[in-house]
Amino acid sequence: MTGDTPAPAVMRNEYAADVGLSEADLAGDWHTQFARWFADAVAFGLPEPNAMVVGTADTTGRPSARTVLLKGYGPDGFVFYTNHASRKGTEAAANPYASLVFPWFPMQRQVVVAGSVEPVDRAETEDYFATRPRASQLGAWASPQSQVIPDRASLEERYRAAAERFPEGTPIPAPAHWGGLRVRPDSVEFWQGRAGRLHDRLLFRRTGGAAWTAGAAWTVERLAP
Repeated sequence: MTGDTPAPAVMRNEYAADVGLSEADLAGDWHTQFARWFADAVAFGLPEPNAMVVGTADTTGRPSARTVLLKGYGPDGFVFYTNHASRKGTEAAANPYASLVFPWFPMQRQVVVAGSVEPVDRAETEDYFATRPRASQLGAWASPQSQVIPDRASLEERYRAAAERFPEGTPIPAPAHWGGLRVRPDSVEFWQGRAGRLHDRLLFRRTGGAAWTAGAAWTVERLAP
């Protein structure tokens, strides 16, 4: 704490008293409810409404987290892309479970997801990679994500080498070390801020069947704030 910066302990914003989330408000399934709230976040004008915190853990249970952009969602789960040799990529391969948090603070909402992780089909990765800006495609080839590098200049040199390898006008394929991961949820919590910190927390929890199939069984539970 420096200067006039207040201590974190005294920082407090009151949540709206007239906005709530009841069981009657929920869609019949988690993915329809997520689609509603995601559309609300886009309409609200949030910067990067598809930004989410992705938490993974290594085989000893030591966690790590970072912000990643959601690139797809539906009944089969939530998709993001990464270098498979990155920290999140190696952790997801060794301990295939993850948590996602969508922190839509200006709307006083959060969505919290927990579930298993699996790679997306290679064809899906290649289709998505083809839609990325050229600079981002080259960056996927240039960056040894999460690895120690000596300096910024070395990274820029790797980028120049990738640009020489794939001259302007040349299609850039998705690197073998790069691809999509899908989080198939076992639970999806919808959190709505309320006055007095008596927040509404409604949780879709899978109780049977494969998470992405029509035969999956889900229950809705209210959690104490």
